[in-house]
Amino acid sequence: MNGVDPERLATLLCDWCLGVGDGDQVLVRSTVAAEPLLRALHGAILERGAWPFLRVELPGQQAQFFARARDRQLDELPAMTRFEAESLDAHLSIAAPINTRELAAADASRQARLRRTLLPTYELRRGKPWCVTLWPTDAQAQEGGMSTAEFAAFVNRALMLDRPDPVAGWAELSARQEELIARLRECTDIRVEAEGTDLRLRVDGRTWVNSDGRRNMPSGEVFTGPHEDSANGRIRFTIPATPGGASMEGVELEFRDGEVVAARADRGEDALQGALATDPGARRLGELGIGTNFGIDRAVGSVLLDEKIGGTIHLALGRSYPETGGVNESALHWDLVCDLRQGGRLSADGETILEDGVFV
Repeated sequence: MNGVDPERLATLLCDWCLGVGDGDQVLVRSTVAAEPLLRALHGAILERGAWPFLRVELPGQQAQFFARARDRQLDELPAMTRFEAESLDAHLSIAAPINTRELAAADASRQARLRRTLLPTYELRRGKPWCVTLWPTDAQAQEGGMSTAEFAAFVNRALMLDRPDPVAGWAELSARQEELIARLRECTDIRVEAEGTDLRLRVDGRTWVNSDGRRNMPSGEVFTGPHEDSANGRIRFTIPATPGGASMEGVELEFRDGEVVAARADRGEDALQGALATDPGARRLGELGIGTNFGIDRAVGSVLLDEKIGGTIHLALGRSYPETGGVNESALHWDLVCDLRQGGRLSADGETILEDGVFV
């Protein structure tokens, strides 16, 4: 039995994350594996006087699409998809994979084409309340090297649902992150140092965002958009990534004046090169984030969780978030996590902010 209470999570998502109100049209996407949470959300949204619209994905549906879709179906945006994005008032996406490797064999170039086609709908939805969350599944537990019960308990802590008042917990984290932003707001130069890593970025004039669970649940990060031409140096990402179902480990990137000029991976080299080839913006950075959620203490193969680990930083190749002041455009937004908990350091204008996973 899943250890996450779907009713409590539905309440947190409706009230803290989306602010569902009377008359709202709320789109909810997930797989059949999230049935308990989907049922709870359906009821919670109705109770608030809003309309729930559930989009439930079947096992193997995505893999079938990429295997059988024709060029037109990859490159043209259906009118119904645009209408849906324009009409909704709030959007919730729930990661509940039945097979975390479903797209491992899917053509990376076809996935990139679809991302480019759907980009206008992403931008439409970003202007309205939205949130990404997860529902524990057997597949995610296996990916994280845990039993299903252990993984569910891990997720419960990450969501702060193990607390009597989860909303108060997220409000406390929000306040702590605001203090961190106060330290970073006036800084110009960021430096990341670790084994195989010495990277410099500029963030002057950019806005730091307090990610306190309203857009990602769970969350626990502050992030900004570095200057697109400022990244210089090398970085090794020590936490594996699984974009599009492919497994990548030991990704190393070299930047010159903001652009990736060399890239390699211990595993998943083809997928890495495919992501970088998405479009010109895919070789530049759209985000720098600092993880602050110490309730997430290990990597489990889900970027939603891994990028929030307290004592880590992450960089995203591709699209910037406009609210940060970033201007990089791309159909790609791919987060890569660098663990600083053992021999790493993050500094701002020469002042140490984070060392060996501890905020100074």
